[in-house]
Amino acid sequence: GGVPPATDLVLGATAGCLACFLTNPLEVVKTRLQLQGELQPPGTYPRPYRGVLRAAVAVCRADGLRGLQKGLAAGLLYQGLMNGVRFYCYSHAEDAGWTGYPGGTVAAGAVAGAVGAIVGSPAYLVKTHLQAQTLSAMAVGHQHNHESISGAFKSIYQQHGVAGLWRGVTGAVPRVAVGSAVQLATFASAKDWVCERQWFRKGSWAAVLAGGMVSGVAVAVTMTPFDVISTRLYNQPVDADGTGKLYRGFLDCVLQISSKEGLLGLYKGIGAVYLRLGPHTVLSLFFWDKLRNM
Repeated sequence: GGVPPATDLVLGATAGCLACFLTNPLEVVKTRLQLQGELQPPGTYPRPYRGVLRAAVAVCRADGLRGLQKGLAAGLLYQGLMNGVRFYCYSHAEDAGWTGYPGGTVAAGAVAGAVGAIVGSPAYLVKTHLQAQTLSAMAVGHQHNHESISGAFKSIYQQHGVAGLWRGVTGAVPRVAVGSAVQLATFASAKDWVCERQWFRKGSWAAVLAGGMVSGVAVAVTMTPFDVISTRLYNQPVDADGTGKLYRGFLDCVLQISSKEGLLGLYKGIGAVYLRLGPHTVLSLFFWDKLRNM
């Protein structure tokens, strides 16, 4: 508390962008792992990406070192929009005293995350398309072949109109709502818990770091299935009218992945998800907390 919501919008956007710049390579790896073997039974498809480290090496070989920062501009735009709106809404909830009620932190985090996901959805759509693009020999998932971030926005708008820019948002809302609720709730609780036990001094960077590390584990476990679904819905090819060729929507995506890839298909790339979400959670919340104190 104590920081105006409008200030939190700027601080949240700044924190998200700083964290994104450092963790985007893991986002590229995560996207490739989640699209690998789409709707194919385990063991029946080639695996150009095996594990986080080997996948990162494979990306470098196919696209060069710059390939690890594919979709960075779209990622920064998404993080700025989503986190700015998310922290703005959460700050409003704090000021109104809603987070003081039982379950208020979780509810406020979920609502704030959902609103942020809707606002940032077009940027996440383009980010996913750009990060999936690579050489045909290493390609996984549908290849949209955009020239640039601006070209991607223009192409999607020309083909499918404004509604096309929000394709896949049905996967993004539950993804960010769940992730945001768990992240903000566990971060606040863990930070207070370590301070109450006097392991770290209240307001110290160590307390913030400890809260973020615990939060990162919780977010990765709860968010990975939603993350896989979101990636698939955003990246799938569509008909001329904008209808998905692979999935009809969120529930159909869940059922198809479960039946064709098994339940573990919903946890594809969980190692990359945690290695990305863990540091991203720590960094974004650390930057946000410290910027608020300043």
